[in-house]
Amino acid sequence: MNHQLLFKTIVGSQAYGATTPASDTDYKGVYRQSIDELIGFGYREQWEISKDECYYEVRRFLQLLQSGNPTVLELLYMPDRCIVHKHPAFDLIIAQRHRFLTQKCRHSFGGYAVQQIQKARGLNKKMNWEKARVQRKTPLDFVYAYENGKTMPLTQWLAQRGLHQQWCGLTRLDHFRDGYALYYDEAAHEAEAGGRQPQPLGFKGVVLDDSNDIRLSDTPLGMAPLTIVSFNKDGYSVHCKEYRQYQEWLEKRNENRYVDVTDHQQQIDGKNLMHCRRLLDVALEIAREQTIRVERPNADYLLSIRRGAVSLEAIIDQAEADLLRLDQAFAHSGLPEEVDKNFLEELLLAIRRHP
Repeated sequence: MNHQLLFKTIVGSQAYGATTPASDTDYKGVYRQSIDELIGFGYREQWEISKDECYYEVRRFLQLLQSGNPTVLELLYMPDRCIVHKHPAFDLIIAQRHRFLTQKCRHSFGGYAVQQIQKARGLNKKMNWEKARVQRKTPLDFVYAYENGKTMPLTQWLAQRGLHQQWCGLTRLDHFRDGYALYYDEAAHEAEAGGRQPQPLGFKGVVLDDSNDIRLSDTPLGMAPLTIVSFNKDGYSVHCKEYRQYQEWLEKRNENRYVDVTDHQQQIDGKNLMHCRRLLDVALEIAREQTIRVERPNADYLLSIRRGAVSLEAIIDQAEADLLRLDQAFAHSGLPEEVDKNFLEELLLAIRRHP
C-alpha cells in the first residue's frame, strides 16, 4: 500500500496517565493514500498492524470524527508527550478540532459509558457465568422424570428412591419427541447391594461418563416401566456450545483486568469500570468546556476503580446520575447538532492537496 503517515500517537492508559505494571503501549494514527489508489481499487480505510497498533485513512478518520467516535476524537487532543509523529497536513485538522464537538458526543460518549456499565455488571460477560453453567455437564443432567403431573431432574428422582442410572433401560416412545419409557433392573440392583454377582437384564444405563447422548436398551416383553422421562436435547446442545465458548475465553482472557470489587461477590472487569467513569467525565467536559482532556486530572481515582477499591454500587449510582446530568449539560452547551458536511468535504480536499 502506497501511503503517507500523517499522525502517530500513544493512546490508552499511557495517555490517560492511568497505567499499571501490566499496561501495554498502544498506538493509533492517520495516513493518507495516494490519488492512484483512491481512484483505483486500492483504497483501504483502516490499517491494523496488530492489536496494539491501528491507523485510519484520513477520509475514514474524518467520518469517525463526524460521528463523534470517542476513541478517534481523543486523537485531536493528545498531550505532546504522547505524539510520535505529526505531518503539517494533520495540523489542518487540529486547527478545526473544536468543530467536531457536537451534540452527537452526548450519545457516543454516554452510550459507550453505558456499555462499560453493562460489561462491568457482567451482562454477556463470561467471567460472571454461574459456576453451574461453566462446569461440564453430561446428557444425564438434561433428563427429566415425570411424577404426579410434575417433572424433576432424573438424578434427583433416582436419588430419592435409592436407584442407580447404570441399572436403567430406556426405550423410545412413538409420537413423543425426546420422550422415553424408563425401566429398572431391580434384581441386578439387589444383587449388587447384597454383595452377590448380579445377572443383569442387559440394560445399558442412561448415559456413559463420556457420552454425548442417552443410551437405548432392549427390554423384556411384558415388563412395566417405572416412569416416563424426557431428554432436553436442545438444552444439552446449548450447554455444550456455551461451555466451548467459555473454555476458549478462558484461554484468551487477560486475567490482570479482573478484580474483586468492594462490596461485590463476583470479579469485575476493572478496566471497563475505569473507562465508564472516564468517558462520563470527558462527556461533561465537552458539554461544559468544549474541550477534551485526554490526560485525566483524576488518574489516581481512576486507578483505584481499576483496582477494585471503589464500591461497584457507588460507581454505578454516580454514573447513572451523571448520565442524567449529561442531557441538561448538552441542552445548554450551544454545541451544533452535527459537523457541517461542506466544511468536512473542504477539509478533506485540503488535506489531500497539502504537499
